[in-house]
Amino acid sequence: MHEDEEGVERRAATGLTPSGADQEFLALERELTVLLRRARASQGEMAREVHPDLESAAYGLLVRLDECGGQRATELAAYVGVGKATMSRQLRALEELGLIAREPDPADGRAWLVALTDEGRRRVGTVREARRGRYVRQLAHWDRTEVAELARLLSQLNGVMEK
Repeated sequence: MHEDEEGVERRAATGLTPSGADQEFLALERELTVLLRRARASQGEMAREVHPDLESAAYGLLVRLDECGGQRATELAAYVGVGKATMSRQLRALEELGLIAREPDPADGRAWLVALTDEGRRRVGTVREARRGRYVRQLAHWDRTEVAELARLLSQLNGVMEK
């Protein structure tokens, strides 16, 4: 089917592609794809900086524990979006590397909390500080209000994506 000029102009005016998708959402999808690809690669690098044997996916667990303190394995699994078996395997590996330890939950003696060891906290802190330094250098030409706005918008996006 051949489209007439009026149809092309109508799509251009509404921002729709021939498939009907909004240009803004296509641009968002494209930029998020690039960002996520780079983030996965960066997460792998940061994991290796914490410990050469650390799995890429486990880095996020360490950051969560660094920010929130001790948590139950079930809370971590829910936060990351993995099952109990996967979480148990990842925590066991982190424990074997000396980055986390299990301690009794003071609120429930039957449960355990997972927390960073001093060594885990030191290693994660060193890597995170280097990362923040890289952001500061890469975004030095940005106004701080732009950086704050980007962080606010990403937080808003993450909140929507959780639902």
